[in-house]
Amino acid sequence: MTALLRRSAALLLSTLAFAASAATPPAQVATQLLDHLQAGDGAAAVAMFTPEMAEAVPAPRLLALWQSFGEPRGRGAAEIISTSHRPDAVVQSLQFASGTVEASMVVDEQGRIAGLHFKPAEPAAAPSVPADATYAEVPLDVVTATGTLPGTLARPKSDGPVRAVVLVHGSGPQDRDETIGANRPFLDVARGLAAQGIAVLRFEKRSRVRPQDFSGDRYTMDDETTNDAVAAVATLAAQRGIDPRHVYVMGHSQGGMLAPRIAARSGKVAGLVLWAAPARSLLTLLPEQNRYLLGLDGQISADEQAFLDTLDRQIAAARSDADVPAADLPLRLPAHYWRTFEAIDPVADARASPLPMLLLQGGRDFQVVDTDWQLWQRGLARQRQVSFKYYPPLNHLGIAGEGPGSLQEYSRPGHVLPALVDDVAAWIGAQP
Repeated sequence: MTALLRRSAALLLSTLAFAASAATPPAQVATQLLDHLQAGDGAAAVAMFTPEMAEAVPAPRLLALWQSFGEPRGRGAAEIISTSHRPDAVVQSLQFASGTVEASMVVDEQGRIAGLHFKPAEPAAAPSVPADATYAEVPLDVVTATGTLPGTLARPKSDGPVRAVVLVHGSGPQDRDETIGANRPFLDVARGLAAQGIAVLRFEKRSRVRPQDFSGDRYTMDDETTNDAVAAVATLAAQRGIDPRHVYVMGHSQGGMLAPRIAARSGKVAGLVLWAAPARSLLTLLPEQNRYLLGLDGQISADEQAFLDTLDRQIAAARSDADVPAADLPLRLPAHYWRTFEAIDPVADARASPLPMLLLQGGRDFQVVDTDWQLWQRGLARQRQVSFKYYPPLNHLGIAGEGPGSLQEYSRPGHVLPALVDDVAAWIGAQP
């Protein structure tokens, strides 16, 4: 879920709760909820919520989150954590096709759950670089004015200077590999380009390693992404063996949307790769994505429609001038964030840039769709320095598949199409 869906899940994970019989032991209460979710009965699960949480988290949203983990494969033993100052908590490890998720369920004195938190387990270490690889990986932190972001530089084993790329994440608290389910698209791209003689810097996103930086209500997409990407470009350009005249930005999803903005603020970027980049407002994409996912079974239930109606009202509030709390806005993000992001026109930003650009789009992408692709093509049709590549079988992660795209597909392990990586390498190599 590299775009808004991943952020939606991340925010939802920290706010769920349910209610149950006061006579039921906490571990049994937890089992009942998990059984309902595994059976696909979102209504029964939400019926266990406290009234406040039932209103905040409708059944379709809860069930979509659960299903995004993929096929359930098993559960670990439930551990009860008791304290004298709060209700009991049930902590349980859940195995899914996409990996392990830790569920924390807090049961109050009435047998209700006062909190439910799903935390994906830390992914296993990335596979080692092959012994015969023509590149090596070394730690390289991005130092910014507001904290250090750990990173990894994949660099060719050559005397240099070599051309180089900074990878910029999609939305949500992404790690340096942009790990999504069982997949690591940034790892695939970094190593694929490094094997072809191009250095690549990937780094942990601020929202993942420094969430404390987003405790207020005045932060923007620049605090979240732009400023750190500018710092990453400067860091990479200063490295020994890197050609500072040839540092490129490859932005995925939201990162691609902001790539022209990053380049304009940096002044050190030689060219841009916009990969599955939205051409329209995020608030326009959000309801489209949810309607698509909820309609995959061929119908929209009354509960699902109620959720969509609520989302539409939240979007209207975000687009208004009213003083609206974050809790009443999409994804519970503050109004200042949404309103500053709404002011961005990514196609206009790209059109105003003199830099060479390569745009990449998958035909099975349900997060950034053909409407966006057509807008990019029309908006940049007269820009001689812009190239377009379209891959019919690819999803939002650059992984090939068949049939309609879905969240469940992200739980199946795959790799970015080598041809996409080859196209990026060839384009960078062809820049004068």
